[in-house]
Amino acid sequence: MKIILLGTIWPFRSGGIATFNERLTRALIDGGDEVINYTFSLQYPSFLFPGKTQLSDQPAPEGLDIRIKVNSINPFNWLAVGREIKSLKPDLLLIRYWIPFMAPCLGTIAKIVRLNRHTKIIAIADNVIPHEKHLIDNILTRYFTNNCDGFITMSRSVLNDLKLFRPQAPMVYTLHPLYDIFGKIVPREQALKKLDLDPGYRYLLFFGFIRDYKGLDWLLEAFGDEKLRQFPVKLIIAGEFYTSSEKYLQIINNNKLSDHVILRTDFIADHEVAYYFGAADMVVQPYKSATQSGVTQIAFHYNKPMLVTDVGGLAEIIPHGKVGYVVDPGAEGITEGILDFYKNDRGAFFTENVIREKEKFSWGTMVETIEIVFENIKKRDK
Repeated sequence: MKIILLGTIWPFRSGGIATFNERLTRALIDGGDEVINYTFSLQYPSFLFPGKTQLSDQPAPEGLDIRIKVNSINPFNWLAVGREIKSLKPDLLLIRYWIPFMAPCLGTIAKIVRLNRHTKIIAIADNVIPHEKHLIDNILTRYFTNNCDGFITMSRSVLNDLKLFRPQAPMVYTLHPLYDIFGKIVPREQALKKLDLDPGYRYLLFFGFIRDYKGLDWLLEAFGDEKLRQFPVKLIIAGEFYTSSEKYLQIINNNKLSDHVILRTDFIADHEVAYYFGAADMVVQPYKSATQSGVTQIAFHYNKPMLVTDVGGLAEIIPHGKVGYVVDPGAEGITEGILDFYKNDRGAFFTENVIREKEKFSWGTMVETIEIVFENIKKRDK
């Protein structure tokens, strides 16, 4: 097929969406499709962006056709981009949708493209009802979903949310594929040396942009439990603050955790990711709300056990007691999981199961899912 993938990719920094879009593009090309990426010239106005910079300092990915065209806040731009894609007449326009802020831009482009009566439009929806809610979210999301033909989700909770907006549209749930573009597995000793970490300690990892819904406060409260002091274990927090750091630093101070927590809160570059996962015994995701998470798919790639809270779609891909823990939300459940992990030395057992379990998370399955939804739309439209 001739496909246009509309969503964040280079020159924006690798986060979950940019990384996913690059890897998906390569999987589609490997399958024989022609793919053009349309990305943003302006993604967020600077006053709405909580991080330090939106742009990558890395060279453009080799072999990809990336067109930097879309201004998220300029309606005249939406009309121009919509007309341009409409005239190209791709067989499929794939759109990544993750927050209602993008609904007017992406929905308007989709609405115009549909006028060519040839292009089918599929949204890969990370979220439909956002983690951080606002009054007009549903209105914006309905505008976007009404201009799509079909949908793919990577958690059942998002699939159920979509049914509230477009119950009759073709839609499929599929597993989030592995993030396998951050390099090979790095041995623990090499990772610790690279990160200048003491090999006499064990390490847990909280990885990714820090937002309030990700529950780092719960993890820090859990890590302050005196029962954990019997183990030589430290917590690595690796990721940039996308919210105020004040309350988290206060918890560290109140619980006297400064010697037990390692803060690496600058943006973690792609070439550093393997070292953080190589150093960790287990990856902890103490989320307060969630759909799916790309961090779990990085952990699977690096054969790492995981501890997640039982919210959203996280429990769907982390079999409890097999590759890690699914615990009750809150500090107490997190503490109990960490204690069990070290007391009973479960690392090797979980790792063996992670290696088996991760075989199901293939990019080929994602490509097949896109093809299934595309064919279902064509059948419906006959």
